[in-house]
Amino acid sequence: MNIQYYGHSCFKITTKPSGRNTENVVVFIDPFDKKIGLKPPQGGADVVFVSHTQHSDHNNVSALKGDPIIVDTPGEFSVKGINVTGIDSFHDDKNGRERGKNTIFILETEDMKLCHMGDIGTELTPEQIERAGEVDILIIPIGGKYTIDGKTAVRIAQKLEPAIIIPMHYKMGGLKIDVSDEKEFCSEIGGCPKEKINKITLKKKDLEDKNMDVLLMRA
Repeated sequence: MNIQYYGHSCFKITTKPSGRNTENVVVFIDPFDKKIGLKPPQGGADVVFVSHTQHSDHNNVSALKGDPIIVDTPGEFSVKGINVTGIDSFHDDKNGRERGKNTIFILETEDMKLCHMGDIGTELTPEQIERAGEVDILIIPIGGKYTIDGKTAVRIAQKLEPAIIIPMHYKMGGLKIDVSDEKEFCSEIGGCPKEKINKITLKKKDLEDKNMDVLLMRA
């Protein structure tokens, strides 16, 4: 599985689901528009996941080429050989009254379980934690204001206990959205790597000796 970060909440995931032929499946999650100050994602897509459709910095599907399958609702799906669970959640801590709903997407492929939290704005309920189950890779917002902050992100991570944590939705060069940087999160979790990477390839065996290891990525 190859994971590439475009900034904000947008990731490109290239995977070969088990049981399929040798072709890759290209997945994008939460593509944004140019208004946020970063270069929008581009290229062909087989599947696009949108955690919430009410904000253009997460649902710019038109930036991508091809005729992708679009998944923007909670539920259980099998898409291009990937088993998907979409968990209903809120974009704020007021039951969605301020910013509406959000979908947490869990993708199971290559014997790994990747959880993208979208713009989660509140702590997880016991029911949501149970539905998520054992997560290998947790992609979680940390910038606060529009989502959970760094401290809340760490509390959620401690409950899910993933092998790897990838922070998202935080301040970076060029971003026009007023969110915090990664410092609070890194302090709360006990430190982050100094180097940020743009993409990484992971296999199940790479996760065997990892426990809540932080991976900082850059656009």
